[in-house]
Amino acid sequence: MTIQHPSPDRVRFGVNYVPSAGWFYSWLDFSADAVRRDFEDLAGLGLDHVRVFPIWPWIQPNRSLIRRRGIDELLELIDIAAEFDLDVAVDLLQGHLSSYDFLPSWVLTWHRRSLFTDPAVREGVIRYVDRVSRAASSRSNVFAITLGNEVNNLWPANPTDAAGSSGWAAELLRTVSAAAPYVLGLYSLYDAAWYDPEHPFHPVDAAELGDLTTVHSWVFNGVSTLDGPLGQATVSHADYLVELAAATAGDPARPVWLQEIGAPRPDVPDADAPAFVRRTLDLVLANPALWGVTWWCSHDLDRSLADFPEREYDLGLFTTAHRRKPLAVELAAVITEQRAAGRTARQQGRRGTAADRPGLLCEVDLRERPDRRREVAPGSAFHSEWVRQRGSGPLAIVPATRAADPKYLTTRGIGRLIEPTERS
Repeated sequence: MTIQHPSPDRVRFGVNYVPSAGWFYSWLDFSADAVRRDFEDLAGLGLDHVRVFPIWPWIQPNRSLIRRRGIDELLELIDIAAEFDLDVAVDLLQGHLSSYDFLPSWVLTWHRRSLFTDPAVREGVIRYVDRVSRAASSRSNVFAITLGNEVNNLWPANPTDAAGSSGWAAELLRTVSAAAPYVLGLYSLYDAAWYDPEHPFHPVDAAELGDLTTVHSWVFNGVSTLDGPLGQATVSHADYLVELAAATAGDPARPVWLQEIGAPRPDVPDADAPAFVRRTLDLVLANPALWGVTWWCSHDLDRSLADFPEREYDLGLFTTAHRRKPLAVELAAVITEQRAAGRTARQQGRRGTAADRPGLLCEVDLRERPDRRREVAPGSAFHSEWVRQRGSGPLAIVPATRAADPKYLTTRGIGRLIEPTERS
């Protein structure tokens, strides 16, 4: 699918939908009324989309059985979103959600075999991906289909290597493209793919496979310990990850979707959450590669549900009683301001991009040397230098291997290059 390059005057804003009643277990007792009540909460924030998560083993409990009712309920949810003028992105293989893994019994116990490498499992997954993609794309408000939520969290319980994970994703994305040619086909990974040198899911796949790059920015990965909940390293992490993704892509115009970002406790205390929203978005919205922002998540998790990590219970923009929280108020304000600025830019015939940014040279080529990922991870010398200089304004990352390519630099809006040791 061909998509236009983004600009900050038309960034998309959405939310990852977590049902207020029953978490994702609510798919077992689907209630259209409950979904409609949740989407009514979201409609007032200025959001334009929701990302939704059908649970894979409840739709495909056997390799040769795909439940029609499960698909019908997903379609009903998509139709309810349309009532509130919300577009929908559908994730397929759940897979991993909020510290729990949901896998069908036909890849477990006596049938234990890797999701990524076993041929019989691959055949079953392809059937599921094809069926759900065809159904979802029948709705005009569906704009994206992602293979699953952070599928690399399912390793090492499902063994694979770099070639196996890459081939798996490429084949499934071809399946999505054939079944749903007019929607975005996407690949979703958590940030070990960018920072862990031993991880068998590589940056080049995140930056090449699918129609755009998705990144998930979570400051509980250690970045919040560098300088606190509102420190520069913490509030710039989303921008850093978007920029790292943009720098890794072969196509300098490839967009990046900030598909997940949230304000997790205790890393970001409640009192600091609105300021975290404001400062984080102010920084990342200046990035010309940014395609969209999707907040995690819509609603808090009911504390009657046991055994979740503590931070998972209070990530919502709304409480389970549908009360709008202060960080939701701040998010809505940012969206309103951004849309107004976009209208002004369009009326004046200009793009709101950060043109002629400086670019910080990076000696680590993540495409060719994923074994050097630790050298760009939070807290590394390179990251620390980028954070320091980002305090003076928008700052690109430029692989040293592309520093002499003027077309590349121009496409990415980079006006001059900075050596990592240079002091401004």
